[in-house]
Amino acid sequence: MRKNRSIPKCRVIPELEYADVEAASAWLCEVFGFTLRISMGSHRAQLNVEDDGAVILTERTAGGKKFPAHSVLIRVEDADAHAAKAIKNGAKVVRPAMDYPYGERQYTAEDFAGNRWTFSQTIADVAPESWGGTTKKS
Repeated sequence: MRKNRSIPKCRVIPELEYADVEAASAWLCEVFGFTLRISMGSHRAQLNVEDDGAVILTERTAGGKKFPAHSVLIRVEDADAHAAKAIKNGAKVVRPAMDYPYGERQYTAEDFAGNRWTFSQTIADVAPESWGGTTKKS
């Protein structure tokens, strides 16, 4: 797996929606002992879970949910090949593969039950500050 400072190094990363990401981040850190890895304004945050785990918090949109309340991000070596295989085997792609300024190429698919899965390929090692993120200073 390629290194990228803008994404946690673990392969499987749960994504949880909250109405207030900053409050949720503070609560999870205080109550469960997680630590803030990267803050992306008030709409997204990455938390460390011990040394080898992570969780991403995303903002719930006003007036309803943008996505299911929970989704999973999986790191893969080749997002395009993974998407092609998923489509061939019946997955419904809801967001095609795209490159993002934080050094990841991602696509999102729904499984047979409507759960969302995002598959992410590291394409560059990018400092979070270069795209507006804030790295937690130790």
